[in-house]
Amino acid sequence: MPACRFRPHKLTRLICVAILLCVSAATAEPNTNGASHPSSTATSDKQAKLESALAKMLSGATLEGSFTVTDNGNIADKLRKEKYTLGEVKKLTGDLWQIPARIQYGEKDVTVPIVLPIKWAGDTPIVTVDSLPLPGFGAVSARVMFFQGHYAGYWKHGEHGGHLFGIIHSAEKTPANESKAELVPGNRHGSDSPGVK
Repeated sequence: MPACRFRPHKLTRLICVAILLCVSAATAEPNTNGASHPSSTATSDKQAKLESALAKMLSGATLEGSFTVTDNGNIADKLRKEKYTLGEVKKLTGDLWQIPARIQYGEKDVTVPIVLPIKWAGDTPIVTVDSLPLPGFGAVSARVMFFQGHYAGYWKHGEHGGHLFGIIHSAEKTPANESKAELVPGNRHGSDSPGVK
């Protein structure tokens, strides 16, 4: 077995690396004087704009579309109409949003004050509920996204489930100003998306 030799230049290199690591760690410590890091401030500002745009888009809006029923693994072959008329939509705390809604489908027509969690996939809001008890409906699970003036997703109620999709008619829009939709990059006809313009 060869004898181990002491090499001073390797020890010197090791000490230099250790000093560099200590200096890097010291300069990378978070700022504790209460000031925000510029990138975290930019992120929170962007999120605040997204949330404000979502509340503006949904408040007073009517969501009109269709839903399917896919029982026992059967493919839905019939579209059924649905309509949601929303009151003032506002963020409460964390991921929770207050969304008062008049829900109309089939023979049902009920108004309920709903508190729903909304998660974000980048700039896209997604209603995310699991076994949420709704008066008159029972426990409902769903994933519904909002994007560029449309909604789409999946719902489940007891043994029944299916797809839902439709158009968001903003309270602000009238037929006269719909044709003057603001052009944004990547969208030829304007956008109702809560994404930052």
